[in-house]
Amino acid sequence: MDVEQLRLFLYTVSNMQYRKDKHGKDISLLGYGCMRFTTKAGRIDLDKAEKEILAAVEAGVNYFDTAYIYTGSEAALGEIVEKNNLRSKINIATKLPQYLISNSASIDKYFTEELSRLRTDYIDYYLMHHLTDFSQWERLKKIGIEEWIAQKKKSGEIRNIGFSFHGTTEMFIKILNDYDWDFCLVQYNYLDKVSQAGEEGVKAAAAKGVPVMIMEPLRGGKLVGLLPEAAKKMIASNPRGWSAAEWGFRWLYNQSEVTCVLSGMNSIEMVQENCRIADQATAGHFTQEDFDFINQIIAEIKRTEKVGCTGCRYCMPCPKGIDIPGLFRAWNLMYSESKRSGRKDYFQTTGLRKETAFATACIGCGKCEKHCPQEIPIREMIKKADKDVSPFILKAGIKIARKYMLRGAKE
Repeated sequence: MDVEQLRLFLYTVSNMQYRKDKHGKDISLLGYGCMRFTTKAGRIDLDKAEKEILAAVEAGVNYFDTAYIYTGSEAALGEIVEKNNLRSKINIATKLPQYLISNSASIDKYFTEELSRLRTDYIDYYLMHHLTDFSQWERLKKIGIEEWIAQKKKSGEIRNIGFSFHGTTEMFIKILNDYDWDFCLVQYNYLDKVSQAGEEGVKAAAAKGVPVMIMEPLRGGKLVGLLPEAAKKMIASNPRGWSAAEWGFRWLYNQSEVTCVLSGMNSIEMVQENCRIADQATAGHFTQEDFDFINQIIAEIKRTEKVGCTGCRYCMPCPKGIDIPGLFRAWNLMYSESKRSGRKDYFQTTGLRKETAFATACIGCGKCEKHCPQEIPIREMIKKADKDVSPFILKAGIKIARKYMLRGAKE
């Protein structure tokens, strides 16, 4: 199928749905995540990426997300957009690497470089990248980020300001409530209902009129390729006929609080399929049977877990600052997905918090166990979890990363 045939095909099957941003502008329900462009010999395959982007635009996708640290991504997107005269047809979202910012001058330095890479004189949706703790936002405020944002919005160089988030629900809501944000970007899927921003955070943002963009809707493909065999068989035999990916996307599209769902599409077939789903899925289309089925899939995934923690957080706060649910979640992920996935989750959501402590800080007071509905022997289990999740090399890495990610925050 050549490009013209593909365009005709997409025109006949796709009727992209849109949801509104804070100012009433239409945003495609499906967004294009530009972190995973196909590479060839260590460089982005521009010809392939161009075909995929053109197919997505033709199908109605108008939100393209990139970031300063996505190697080659901003430059590739900028070149493709300029070559095909797409700038007025799409919204570009990119991110300030706040973890590299040391003073007000460096904010402008990175922003100017991003404009140059993207070959544009304005950014539609600009984010503070990878906030995990309120202290990071506080540090940015101290070096004048609010004044800088106001200046850039007045000049038109930034149209909407937001933040991307990897942390706890508590921290997300604290950051959300501290500024008049235009939008936010969170990791959210049917396995992350009570972790990171979670369902509570998504609903809190929507209640404030802050559009919610979604990353990792399939946990980097893990809700497709790494599902337990039993779950794969259940999906294959379900009368809905939806694929594993479609279940993940539809679960999100079912929620009116979700504005746009990013997908790192790197094949024409993926563009086709994802556009079809975004055409058909509407808010509120899930039946009770659908929710029950998702819960069955989650139960299958959780069969391999090490500890029966539901993330209710009744055990918190810990007097010594240990994030007990965060530690248990990471431990479970090591066995339901992979060791790398669990340790990465712990590194981001627990290790990079201002107020945190390793499980070795436990004093054995037992306060947590008195409030645990699952009656988990927490004091015993956190020792096992800590040993498995955060070996010496990871603890050392966290300490080094904290010096940069939480710079300026008093320990």
